[in-house]
Amino acid sequence: AAMAPGKKITARIKRTLPVRGPQAPTLSELMRWYCLNTNTHGCRRIVVSRGRLRRFLWILLTLSAVGLIIWQCAELLMNYYSASVSVTVQFQKLPFPAVTICNINPYKYSAMKDYLSELDKETKKALETFYGFSEGKSKVRRSVDEWNSSGSEFFQQIPLLKFEDFSKTVTDFHSGQKRKIEGSVFHKDSSIVNSGDSNDIIGFQLCDANNSSECALYTFSSGVNAIQEWYKLHYMNIMAQIPLETKEKLSYSADDLLLTCFFDGLSCDKRHFTLFHHPLHGNCYTFNSGENGTVLSTSTGGSEYGLQVVLYIDEADYNPFLVTSTGAKIIVHDQNEYPFIEDIGTEIEPAAVTSIGMHFTQSRKLSKPYSDCTETGADIPVENLYNKSYSLQICLHSCFQKAMVDSCGCAQYAQPLPAGAEYCNYKKNPNWMYCYYKLHEKFVKEQLGCQQICKDACSFKEWALTTSIAQWPSAASEDWMLRVLSWDKGQKINKKLNKTDLVNLMVFYKDLNERFISENPANTLVILLSNFGGQLGLWMSCSVVCVIEIIEVFFIDSLSIVMRRQWQKAKKWWNNRQQERSGKPPQAGDLERQGHDNPVCIDEDLPTFNTALRLPLPQESPLPRTPPPNYSTLRLETAFTEQLPDTLELGQH
Repeated sequence: AAMAPGKKITARIKRTLPVRGPQAPTLSELMRWYCLNTNTHGCRRIVVSRGRLRRFLWILLTLSAVGLIIWQCAELLMNYYSASVSVTVQFQKLPFPAVTICNINPYKYSAMKDYLSELDKETKKALETFYGFSEGKSKVRRSVDEWNSSGSEFFQQIPLLKFEDFSKTVTDFHSGQKRKIEGSVFHKDSSIVNSGDSNDIIGFQLCDANNSSECALYTFSSGVNAIQEWYKLHYMNIMAQIPLETKEKLSYSADDLLLTCFFDGLSCDKRHFTLFHHPLHGNCYTFNSGENGTVLSTSTGGSEYGLQVVLYIDEADYNPFLVTSTGAKIIVHDQNEYPFIEDIGTEIEPAAVTSIGMHFTQSRKLSKPYSDCTETGADIPVENLYNKSYSLQICLHSCFQKAMVDSCGCAQYAQPLPAGAEYCNYKKNPNWMYCYYKLHEKFVKEQLGCQQICKDACSFKEWALTTSIAQWPSAASEDWMLRVLSWDKGQKINKKLNKTDLVNLMVFYKDLNERFISENPANTLVILLSNFGGQLGLWMSCSVVCVIEIIEVFFIDSLSIVMRRQWQKAKKWWNNRQQERSGKPPQAGDLERQGHDNPVCIDEDLPTFNTALRLPLPQESPLPRTPPPNYSTLRLETAFTEQLPDTLELGQH
């Protein structure tokens, strides 16, 4: 029968390109063959050296060289993932950053009177109970109402408490009576050493609404900090229930905040500022936000060519319990970055001119495997709630807000809202305060996993700020300057301005040197391979072919020999088991059969010359002898069927 074309090709390949195993039957013979035929010098000296001492020295030297190669190659491999830092300085026209400016007081205290009246009553009553002074004795700028009521039910549930002797005996400012309370004590400002009487410890208690026995006591060694923290807690409850449009009206408008503006030597006004409402700082205004697609730039350094503004902060309308300092707060940032003014904002004091000089730096880090940074944040499993380019702070705040919604059922007021969530308030979420403080404690202790998930951004822009302050206005110019500024405000101010209500700010580039810090791979693949070759050649006189030879002998051939021996043992065990089942005892000759013609051997490769000499003959087979010649081959056969006539005649004669 004719063979199929495919099978013909396969058979031809097997005949012409046979795949044979290792020539040595044992590992020791394989190693000896390798040492005698390899290109590396040390291995051959181990075999051919005479004397145990000399052979031992060559073994020691060869193993030391192998160890040094492994160590040096490991160092090279680790250094391959290192990066070198390069700094480039260029002098050119620079884009001016976005500058966000906020009043330290977020909302006009006069406009918030109706919303904060009950809270202010409770705060003033606590001051009278604990510190013995009333509104008439204290310097309170603005009265809200007569505070003769006991406050709302919610304020009574979370009152300010006075701790005695660091114990859990407290005085409630509502009733004035002492009582015992239970719960874990957390010192919110433990870094502050209380050097006075222990009776000055103030705090408050938060309990789980679902389990009243689960409570936490938050104490403060400073009464100022305790009152502000307690006030801010209830303040966020109130503000979370006010619509955004209403809060924008309660805060400062651009006309209220801005008195004068200059940029790059030219006049500017509120049209160059963009409204940005911050939950904790009210209406803020961003200069050069790039919202209309245009980013201003400057071609000259120095204070005269930057941003110069004079702000009116209206100190008399500050909330006396929410903020204890006056002035403005600014942050310099990129147009695509969110201004975390509560975290890294710079405070500007009134009655002074504050000059802020900038140095611009761009940084670029290599991502994996060189560093654990992210390019765009797309690989971070945290939703960006800020609608701005990724940063580590955005990731941390978004992660905490997501955990807040999942654990407490509502969102924290100071951060953006996730989709489908709403801000916490005590009417809809009576348990949110206790939940928030417990969750924030876990966040600070890095138990929420946010610090492990969030990564640094690989590229970012930074403006290094240098601040200097001078008194402003001077005594000589104070009178006429304040009168002119009051006149410029027109009908909006019906009195002469006070210098403590004014903030003078200058933001400018100290120079136009752009610093670019970048990471570059310290090694390339070509350099790595060259270093590997240098180490192999130095210690073992080895090349790439030698490495391939090592792989073939020590991995492929050695494994083949081991697997063949194991397979033969398993085959032998299986044959013996089959003979035991059939009742036929194993023959002694079967145990000795090895070789190409032995049926026990499953290796299809031909035996080598050395192994063929050691193959035992089967006992039942006759000894090989030279076969006798086939005498029939000596018989002459005529080549013709008939004899010619002339040959017959010769035969007869």
